[in-house]
Amino acid sequence: MHEYRQALMRLRQGDSEREIARSGLMGRAKAARFRTLAQAQGWLEPSHPLPPDAEIAAALAPPRLPASAQSALAAYRPLVERWLGQGVSGVAIHAALVREHGFTGHYSSVRRLIGAIGRDLPPDTTVRLSFEPGEAAQVDFGAGPELVDAATGQLRRTWAFVMTLAFSRHQYVEFVWDQSVRTWLGCHQRAFEWFGAVPARLIIDNAKCAITRACARDPEVQRAYAECAEGYGFRIDACPPRDPQKKGIVEAGVKYVKGNFLPTRRFRDMADLNAQVREWVLQVAGQRTHGTTRVRPLESFAVERALLLLLPAVPPDLGSWQQVTVHRDCHVSFERGLYSVPFTLVGKRLWLRATDSVVTVYQDFQPVALHARSRRAGERRTVTDHLPPEARAFFAHDRAWCVQQAAGVGPACARLIARLLSDRVSERLRAAQGVLHLKAKYGAERLEAACERALAHDSPHYRTVKTILAGGHDLAPAAGPVSSAPYAGGARFVRGAADLFADEPPSIH
Repeated sequence: MHEYRQALMRLRQGDSEREIARSGLMGRAKAARFRTLAQAQGWLEPSHPLPPDAEIAAALAPPRLPASAQSALAAYRPLVERWLGQGVSGVAIHAALVREHGFTGHYSSVRRLIGAIGRDLPPDTTVRLSFEPGEAAQVDFGAGPELVDAATGQLRRTWAFVMTLAFSRHQYVEFVWDQSVRTWLGCHQRAFEWFGAVPARLIIDNAKCAITRACARDPEVQRAYAECAEGYGFRIDACPPRDPQKKGIVEAGVKYVKGNFLPTRRFRDMADLNAQVREWVLQVAGQRTHGTTRVRPLESFAVERALLLLLPAVPPDLGSWQQVTVHRDCHVSFERGLYSVPFTLVGKRLWLRATDSVVTVYQDFQPVALHARSRRAGERRTVTDHLPPEARAFFAHDRAWCVQQAAGVGPACARLIARLLSDRVSERLRAAQGVLHLKAKYGAERLEAACERALAHDSPHYRTVKTILAGGHDLAPAAGPVSSAPYAGGARFVRGAADLFADEPPSIH
């Protein structure tokens, strides 16, 4: 507008279009058009005062579309506004108008209407949040580089856990393999130890490891994370869903890690990656002049640290919670490990709490099982008292138990049990258990006699002992030794080698 006013003054003074173009205000053609407009408006009359800027701007405005052109889309404006609110693109809106409403105009008309609707909307404004020293920290995950996992030998994606103090912008960065609850809690614990203190409030997003149900006004906090907050004394402030600007400080911190630390660096493994990032935080990120605060983060942290919460004297025992179902084998499954619970709880839903070293199973807030944490997939942690009585009896009556019980019955029983357990072809443990269980019905004395008789007949079997006892044969007087036949020492028709070569065959009696 300043240029137009200068050009108008020079036109009123009699300058030509060539002289105005030479001065650099505007080109000759534009100056000629402006002269025509000024003459039509009467601005070149020396007796008339210079028009105000608003009048010049109104005269220079492009002509409005004819009423017919304006009304072609005016009837569809509410429909277009609703579609825009639903995120429909302009091309799709034009296609829908043509297909469903017989619109014959070009897409440029729809585009102009969309622009007019956008200009009529109130401006999108925002307010930058400010924080007092020690008031809050913001937490987030960001994608890290791919590394070879030493446990599996495969290439895996890493994740950067970042906690940034909202006042000083000092941060803690750790790269991890996953975003599980266990990893989330461990990173918090190490971050608090890194700062040597705890912020009063943690601003987070709605990650599943922290929030079980996202909600703008009443989110549900993960049970293990709530215990962590209670143990360290901080409050959890979850951002509304789809509103990451509420934690823009850590969002910028994650981008800074990706843009400043990761490029041009090489990492041997996870340990080397985390060692380098800790050095980078202290030597580079903490020593730079921050773009927003214009102060070095470590200098601001020296002021903020005194206003943070003190670390608890005894760190809380952090553990993750999970609902589990008791399977019919009296075990529950957690992270590929199996843990026994009392057999009376088969089929029930229980709560399991796992720390780095211990797994505890609860029913109605009461612990019902305690196990050491399994260290490999498929490992079973079983307490014998958790099993049904018949199962406990089966596992208790092992080979050593059979030998011990047989010795208490007598020497014959001990020899029979030893022969059963020493069978090289079949596993005879259940047969040995069956023989010993006959003691409860017939007594030790009769069982010893039955075993002696079974051995005398060279039949060390459970069915033999049971038949002897059932028939009362053990009560009969013991028979003398079985008389051996003349041929008992060998086969009946065996002939000596001399007889085979004799001239006359020997007589047979």
